[in-house]
Amino acid sequence: MVKLEEVVDEEFLREQEGPQDEDDWDTDSESDTSSIFSGPPSETLGERLAALQDIIPASTRRSISTKYSTASSWVKSGLLLGGRTLWVVSTSALLLGVPWALAYSEEQMIMEQERAELMNQRAQNEFMAPGAPAQSNGAKPAL
Repeated sequence: MVKLEEVVDEEFLREQEGPQDEDDWDTDSESDTSSIFSGPPSETLGERLAALQDIIPASTRRSISTKYSTASSWVKSGLLLGGRTLWVVSTSALLLGVPWALAYSEEQMIMEQERAELMNQRAQNEFMAPGAPAQSNGAKPAL
């Protein structure tokens, strides 16, 4: 038959270091933590993230990497296509639109000058013969 015997560890029986009486504890003043915490760690955020790579399984890291590279390539190609499209549209507008706009405005100015001349001619005809019809030979004026 087996007999069990409890063995007491000497560490549990030893008294703790420090003040024995509660009156000796100074809880009002700030404790000296400079020996425990010596300042911010000297490692960078990138080093911390690199150290965390072992937490994420390799298959998940590969999956995230492929998704990131796919998304970044789509964004890059979209921006490249958008830039080229913007270039084509803007140069086409400059090469085709500006000359057309200048020609259109010149045509409008010529039409306004013709209208002004026609109005002056009618006014002179009315001034010369106030009661007579504006056209004596039956021909219509050109517009």
